[in-house]
Amino acid sequence: MSATHLTESAAVPVARPNSLLALVRRRPELITLALLVAICVAVSIINPAFLQPSSLVDIGRASVVMGLFALGVFIILAAGGIDVSFTAIAAFTMYSMTLLVKNHWPDAPIALVLVAATAGGALLGVVNGLLVHYLKVPSLIVTIGTQYLFRGILLAFIGTVWIMSLPPTMGAFGRLPLFQFESADGRTITLPFYFLVLPAAALVTWWMLNRTLMGRAIFAIGGNANVAERLGYSLRTIHIFMFAYAGALAGLAGIIHTAANRQSNPFDLVGTEINVIAAVVLGGARITGGTGTVIGTLLGVLLVVVVNSVLVMVGIPSTWQRVVVGGFILLAAAFFVFCQKKN
Repeated sequence: MSATHLTESAAVPVARPNSLLALVRRRPELITLALLVAICVAVSIINPAFLQPSSLVDIGRASVVMGLFALGVFIILAAGGIDVSFTAIAAFTMYSMTLLVKNHWPDAPIALVLVAATAGGALLGVVNGLLVHYLKVPSLIVTIGTQYLFRGILLAFIGTVWIMSLPPTMGAFGRLPLFQFESADGRTITLPFYFLVLPAAALVTWWMLNRTLMGRAIFAIGGNANVAERLGYSLRTIHIFMFAYAGALAGLAGIIHTAANRQSNPFDLVGTEINVIAAVVLGGARITGGTGTVIGTLLGVLLVVVVNSVLVMVGIPSTWQRVVVGGFILLAAAFFVFCQKKN
């Protein structure tokens, strides 16, 4: 080949993909962030009170339990599964733990209560993992079954009466402030100490997914379980671990929910599964598995919480909240299909 021909070939412009589209394909959570910023800007223009510190604290407080649930759901989705039993695990754990502490050890240290609730949730999660692995059926089917099983055992054998008076340590934990300030109208606004549990859980989840062999294994079976097994990953170990991890986060979320609301209701959290799964999907995780980030999951949680808060603030009935969240899910699904066609 001549030097002249080489020079002419080098001068021919090479077609490059749209860099912005390529970036969004790699980081779909950027769309979630853009939506979140756009909604906040629009609402703050219409109602400047939205960005007041008190509103932001309310959003932060409302994100804790949903965020813990979402991190657990994200782990399952990353592996190509889906879990709908996490609210039943949370209800079972929080009610039975509250009853146990109230009747037998009212002064139990809150750290011990949190650890016990987390361990209890993990044990229920192990049941999910074993059933998914040995029954060889989709995790959605298994967790629908265990959702009814856990709630049925709770209501039939443990109790159905609301606990309106919590043990002292649990009540004190729910009221413990991280910081307080007084609003313009004289109200005392408190960001609770338990808010720190969410960023701590997010950091642990990020480390586990990005810095450990187990994290690589979870994404590997989400990409292709058969290939992952041929590469030497133990599907049994992965299934047990990821469902135990999701269950542990659900148990922790349940006890925080009880402490925050200062009561334990065995019927609580029913119906919140859709919002949580929506938050994870809106954060960029695909139902088919193998993708997603912790940051995206947290952004998805914030988006759902902000949307629900905005709808309440502008007086839209709560029944329309599901319509709006459903619309966001459809938009996210359309975006992912568009990105796949561009690949």
